[in-house]
Amino acid sequence: MVEYEFGGPVGALGVILGLPLVILGLYFSCAGVQLDGEEWCLGGPEDLGDFLRLKLPPVAHWWSMEALGVFTAWFLFQVILERFLPGQTVEGAKLKNGERLKYRINAHLAFWVSLLVMGHAWPRWECDTNGAHHVSGFGMFPLEYLYDHYLQLATASIAFSFALSIYVYLGSFIGKRLLAEGGQTGNVVYDFFIGRELNPRLGSFDWKYFCELRPGLIGWQVLNIGMAVKQAQLHGTVSPSMILVNLFQGLYVWDALFQERAILTTMDITTDGFGFMLAFGDLAWVPFTYTLQARYLVNHDPGLSWPFLGAVAVLNTVGYVVFRGANSQKDAFRRNPKAPEVVHLKYMDTKRGSKLLISGYWGLARKINYTGDWCMGLSWCLLTGFGSIITYFYAIYFGILLIHRALRDDGFCAEKYGEDWGRYKEKVPSIFVPWLI
Repeated sequence: MVEYEFGGPVGALGVILGLPLVILGLYFSCAGVQLDGEEWCLGGPEDLGDFLRLKLPPVAHWWSMEALGVFTAWFLFQVILERFLPGQTVEGAKLKNGERLKYRINAHLAFWVSLLVMGHAWPRWECDTNGAHHVSGFGMFPLEYLYDHYLQLATASIAFSFALSIYVYLGSFIGKRLLAEGGQTGNVVYDFFIGRELNPRLGSFDWKYFCELRPGLIGWQVLNIGMAVKQAQLHGTVSPSMILVNLFQGLYVWDALFQERAILTTMDITTDGFGFMLAFGDLAWVPFTYTLQARYLVNHDPGLSWPFLGAVAVLNTVGYVVFRGANSQKDAFRRNPKAPEVVHLKYMDTKRGSKLLISGYWGLARKINYTGDWCMGLSWCLLTGFGSIITYFYAIYFGILLIHRALRDDGFCAEKYGEDWGRYKEKVPSIFVPWLI
């Protein structure tokens, strides 16, 4: 009997059709259109009536071949960096066929080269007709373009994601391919969504591994910088909230790229196929929903007090320490349980030979890293103040996603470890918050 996730074929079709609409809906419901001459954002339920009065831009403003060219050029630029920048070549986890694929590790260097090439550190100044100087952009690229053409770039990313998903799905039928266990149900819609082939490659170029970190994640940071440039251009300054959003989310992006090797043991790489779910998530969802806070702040700075900003900074710092500390501890233990930094940790042996940590961060809660991750996300939302519920979309959506991931992982582990998983849960009963949840 076929076991489906995400509501089976019907649920998969709903996600395929629905998620692009969510990206567009977030754009139009907050800082994407004007109402009565002002940039409009949905504050709360009381503003739903105004939503019906919105005049959406003509379809010609939703799409442009130029924006598709910019997105494609960005993608190819990241491919060039992955192929030609120096870096390590490492082996991934052992696959079910006994093979270990090799991966190029240079995403951290690609991040810094990308920012250098964007030239964001050197402002350009222009003089208007009154003789006043203002910032027109930074470096060699007019990064304010990213704000001005945000909608067109978002639709370009959606189209590109569909095209790539079709390519890897059709390619999975050519030759002998290693298929993902969950992606060979025989249902076209579901397999297209969940990913049929585990590690689709073009020669040594791994599509899934590449998309996981580079175009979307680095693009997220570049988009944020573009929002800061636009704010400076319009208002002559960059607000404290905008600075902190760029710093906090920049730290998150940098950390993921610096710890690139750690994703080789994640479920995305070892278990899930590469289909629409991951392609769209990496290339469209991440850069064009995670930048919502920065885009909102361009024209809606809440003027938060310094004590409030300080409290938000503390929340982000605590979240980062927990998130990074837990993930680093797990990764170090997986690579070498006798390494000095983890040799003191207690663990539980399982019948299949694996060791499960029951002390340190992982003795506090089974998904303590998710808790730190969510706290960081909440801090980003808090930097927008309380003028719109839409800017809290990330914290709401991400909380639901992490709960779903935790339940999904629990099912995988129960199947993988059998009765040992029950014993492990007795030793570490909390899921997210020690002694509470």
